[in-house]
Amino acid sequence: MNEPIPHSPEASTRPVVTSSRIPFRQVLPNLVTILSICAGVTGIRFAFEGRFELAVGLVLGAAFLDGIDGRIARLVNGQSRFGAEMDSLADIVNFGVAPALLLYAYTLHDVGSIGWIAALLYISGCALRLARFNTMLDEPNRPAWKSAFFVGVPAPAGAGLALFPVYLGFTSNVNVPDLTAFFAAVYLVAIGLLMASRIPTYSGKTIGIPVRRDHVVPMILFVVLYIGLLLSFFWETLTVSALAYFASIPFAVRSYRKQAAKNAVADTPV
Repeated sequence: MNEPIPHSPEASTRPVVTSSRIPFRQVLPNLVTILSICAGVTGIRFAFEGRFELAVGLVLGAAFLDGIDGRIARLVNGQSRFGAEMDSLADIVNFGVAPALLLYAYTLHDVGSIGWIAALLYISGCALRLARFNTMLDEPNRPAWKSAFFVGVPAPAGAGLALFPVYLGFTSNVNVPDLTAFFAAVYLVAIGLLMASRIPTYSGKTIGIPVRRDHVVPMILFVVLYIGLLLSFFWETLTVSALAYFASIPFAVRSYRKQAAKNAVADTPV
């Protein structure tokens, strides 16, 4: 007789019982994201200890983990809103804060406050880029062809480009003078602006498109060649890769404009 009736105020205030178990398939992508954060933050530690080779490797490793956590989530059907939010937080740490502090420890500190301001501007550009990317995910009626392009340089690519002065330094094996540190500061700000800009870049999301049979073998050989060069000439390969990415931007802009003009003509009423 003391139990509350179903529609009484006491019944409405009872806590809703939810499941206390979470499938491991939802935990796995979040675990990979946490590992990427650990890699990026440890890279910051190694940078301030002067162990720049390991620092760069950890930041690039964080970029690799960031690239596979979403694919793992889709593979095991473990997508969640929690994972998406944590992935965004990981991106600002791994691709905003970590590269900026690494470059500051490597060379930007030679120009004092100018180098620190450049690092802050780069981090701000990365944050703006990630915020816009998250809002564009909910954009309604977005044409399918736009999925082949990013708006601005994506955060992982921006982090790789930001470390270009480090690649050059280890390729030439020379100390970075103050003048070079000043240009590195200007360069870092430029990368931040590219990330926050609306310049279209290739997204790589068209990787699922079928490949012609006669292109399969050359593509496999190219991947093997690139990995071999990366293992044998690490810094030189990263330098060339950064230059190749810069060279791809004008082609992405031209391809984007051609596709936009093509769809504009198709949508024009007769």
